Amino acid sequence: MKAFKAIAAAALILGCVTTAHAHGGVRFGFAFGFPVYPAPYYYPPPVYYPPAVVTVPAPVYVESAPAQVVQQQPEQFWYYCPDSKTYYPYVQKCAAPWQRVAPRPPGS
Repeated sequence: MKAFKAIAAAALILGCVTTAHAHGGVRFGFAFGFPVYPAPYYYPPPVYYPPAVVTVPAPVYVESAPAQVVQQQPEQFWYYCPDSKTYYPYVQKCAAPWQRVAPRPPGS
């Protein structure tokens, strides 16, 4: 009877060690017979997470103001009548041809 207990204890310890080594843990339980291979270890089902939602902000377009076109003011001239020694529009008619002259500020 002592031999049976010793063999049973050795089988139990050997079964625990091989099971612990194969599955990374110690298991205790009752079984009938002697397992030829370790019991299969079932992994938990995979966890599926929904795909991450990535939002990219829409590009912002800034329209710049159109380039300032430098408009040259048309050249301004005064028209001088040498006969009456006056300027247009003070005199509407001149017997001699009108002369274009550069404008002068008042009082000069």
